[in-house]
Parts: sequence; C-alpha cells; structure tokens
Amino acid sequence: MLEPESKQIIGAVLVDRYRIQSKLGSGGMSTVYLAVDLTLDRPVAIKLLHREISGTDHQLARFRKEAKSAARLSNPNLVPVIDAGEQNGRPFIVFEYVEGQTLKEVILARGPLPVDQAVAYSIEIARGLQAAHENLLVHRDVKPQNVLIDREGRARVTDFGIARSLEDDGVTDTGEVVGTTDYVSPEQASGELADERSDIYALGIVLYELLTGEVPFQAESQIAVAMKHVSERIPDVAVERPGVPATVAAVVDRATEKDPDRRYESIAEMIADLEISLDESTARAPALRRSDQATTVLETVPPARRPLTSSGRGSKSGWKVAVGLLGVLIIIGALVWGGGQLGGWGGSSLPVVAIGDFDPEGDGVEHSTEVERIVDGDPSGSAWSSETYSVESFGNKSGMGFWVETDGPQSVDQVDLRLSEPGSSVTVYSASGAGGPPDSLGDWTPVGEAADLGTKGTIVLDGTEPSSYYLIWFTRLPASDEGDGYRVEVSDLDLLG
Repeated sequence: MLEPESKQIIGAVLVDRYRIQSKLGSGGMSTVYLAVDLTLDRPVAIKLLHREISGTDHQLARFRKEAKSAARLSNPNLVPVIDAGEQNGRPFIVFEYVEGQTLKEVILARGPLPVDQAVAYSIEIARGLQAAHENLLVHRDVKPQNVLIDREGRARVTDFGIARSLEDDGVTDTGEVVGTTDYVSPEQASGELADERSDIYALGIVLYELLTGEVPFQAESQIAVAMKHVSERIPDVAVERPGVPATVAAVVDRATEKDPDRRYESIAEMIADLEISLDESTARAPALRRSDQATTVLETVPPARRPLTSSGRGSKSGWKVAVGLLGVLIIIGALVWGGGQLGGWGGSSLPVVAIGDFDPEGDGVEHSTEVERIVDGDPSGSAWSSETYSVESFGNKSGMGFWVETDGPQSVDQVDLRLSEPGSSVTVYSASGAGGPPDSLGDWTPVGEAADLGTKGTIVLDGTEPSSYYLIWFTRLPASDEGDGYRVEVSDLDLLG
C-alpha cells in the first residue's frame, strides 16, 4: 500500500521533465521512484528526499553531497547519476534505471550462492568501490540492498547517500554511527570516521552472506548487532559452509579483521585475492558447471600474479629451509598485513625466523620446497601441503609435519593454523634449541594437542617453557577435496604468546 505522500506524487512531473510513475523503495532519508524522462523518452530512477527532513541543513547537505559525489564516478559496476535538481525546495537525484533485482533479493530467493558466483559478484562490487576510492570517496553503506543485479547479471553498486570524501571530514560528525548495522565496520559502530578499509570490511560481510545465506551476527536490537561487530569475530565461513576453498575463507577473514590495520590496505589488494580465488574455485569444477557470472568475470581477470594453493604433489629435495630470504618475506608479509603481525586471529604474534618440513619416520622430506609458503604473509594465495596418503592416520608411521624457529626462546600459549579442509588432528612439541631442531620425534617435548580441527585450527599449549623450536605434528589428515586420498594444506601459521 502506498503512503499518502507517495499517492500524491505519483503522476507528478518534476522540473517539467521527469514524470513519476511508481514507487520502487524507501529508506530513512528518501524514497526512490520509477519515472520517465520526457525529454529523452527513457525510464529513470529518482531519489527524492523525504519532506520532513528537506529543511534540515545537515541532511540536505548530505543529500546534495551524494549527487556531486556520485556524478564524479564512472564505472560499469556503478549505477551512474544522470541529473540532480530541486522541486519546491525538495532535492532529488536522477539515476540510470537498472531493471533487475537487488543482491539482497537474490540471496533471500536463492539462499547461499555457488562459490564461484559469490566470488564473482564480490569482484564486481569491489571494482565499483575501487572507482569510488580512486576518486577519494568512501561508500560507508556497502550492503546487498545497495547492489543491483542488471539484466546481464552484472552487479552494480548504488546509493552513495552517506558517502564521505577523503579530502575533508564530511558532513557526518564523528560520534554518529553511520551504515547498516548488519554490515557496519567496528570503527563505524564505535562512531569513528571511516576510510576505504571500512568498505572492505562491509564487503567481507557481504561475501560471507553470499556464501552462507545469512549475516554473521543477529541480536534483539540493531545496537546489539553493531556491538557484536566491535567485539566478536565472525563465525568461520568454512564451518558454516563446508567446502568453501581455503583461499576464499582467507579473503573473508582478512577483510573482516576488527583492526583496520590488519585488513587489506586497499580494495585493489582484495580484488587481486578474489580473482585468484575465483580462478581456483572454477578450476575445480567443469566449465559447464560454472555460473554465467563467474565465466563473464573470469574473462576480465588478468593472469594470476602469484601461485594458487598447492595441489600437494610437488618435488621433494632437502628437508631443512634456512631462512635468509624467508626473513625478508616475513617482514614484507607483516607490513602487508599491518601491525607487524603475520595473519592470526587474536593475541600477540611472535616472529618466526626459520621453518622446515619434518618427516623422520618416512623418507625424510615432506614437500620441503613449499614449506616457506606457510609464513610468507600470503594466507590466501599460497600453501604448503603434505604428501597424499591412502589412509588418514598414515599407516606405517605416526605422523609428519613441520617445525618453526622463533626469535630466541619464546613462551607460546597458542598456535593458530589456517587449513584447507577441516578434520586434522595435531600435536605440538617444543625443543630448547641447543644444536638446532632435533632430528628424532623422541627428542621433542609434547606441549599441546587438538583433534578434529576446523579450517581455522587453534591448539592451546600447556604452559610451555620458553623454547626456540616448535613442531607442528599431524597425526590425522582430512580427506582431500579431490577425493584421491588424505592430505593437509597449511596456508598460514601464527604463534601467540
């Protein structure tokens, strides 16, 4: 049923050019109508500021700012502004009319989307946001409701109504919570100013919803939801949606870090990882099973700039990796991640200065040329894998794994692992460090264990004495996603003290 004001305006002509035909939707500040451009004889969408706030200088300034901000943007993944004006003191903005559904309507109708389609839509949203960020604009209200899916299936971002220019402090004062709370970044929920990383957080939440069909937090009030974004880590997407590739889960994790310094530094970085994830997820399925949207986006993806997660069948040579160059890689990775930390999801990270594979009961090597990928600062693009075994408990040996060396003796309270598949069992050992890491498992001291780990595995240690070496020893492996046996892939490690 139309509200009285909508009934009155249907059929009206704004500035002798735009005839209002029907209501499309309404929000807190404005109502959007379908109209006809009488000059060019084409459908348009008109966003008209609500009458009760048209005289409010603060809201009026924000509304006018949207028109100027959005008019500067041009990108296939954005809905362009065509015109702007005022009718009887009420401002309006004219957008290109996009026939189709909002992304929220797609989710409500279909539930979780295929992984490749979810990633493809996220890439398109990110490309639209990149155009805004390059023009020094932050959207600040990224959500599926503000993404339109056009008749070609392309995602297009709209509604820069609360956008803020990075060139000034904007018309929204610090202390005002801006953004829809289901997708609001922790800094916005705390009333702090937003930057590009706030849009990155919101896009990470959107990707989570595309994969699971649900937003990560629910509560009795919007304020309670906002506070969950401040204080609680989102659920593990790989647990909520089994089968999500580790590369995709890692993108969600990094985009939704509570600390902005630990998120992607730019939307371009996030796009690069999403493109790699899309390439990987579609490579696992026959082309005929790919979504049309994923195929279209793949055609625009440049060749991968770094290796994808290993398949676990690399060459074997040597079993210890001395780390000169690795130390540089760790430093670079720490700078990329921000805050001087390597990955992780809580606690204070301890530096790793060397790493090596460990297989004393087998042939002495376990994909030794790949093991440095665990600590290369790139949890979404590279990984070390074990060999592929015919049974989950190895058969003729008790396990295998890898060791790490810390920067001098350190007390480690917890070990966090990013794993490609759930189902691993792990025992952690320590060694003092005299003469290097021990060659025999019997010379290590067990300090913690965990069974049936998820893709974000956590092993709590039992009050360890300061040690220089820690051994991550796998005693049970998950089934590989290719169905050819059992193996584990580790793309990130964090030692927390």
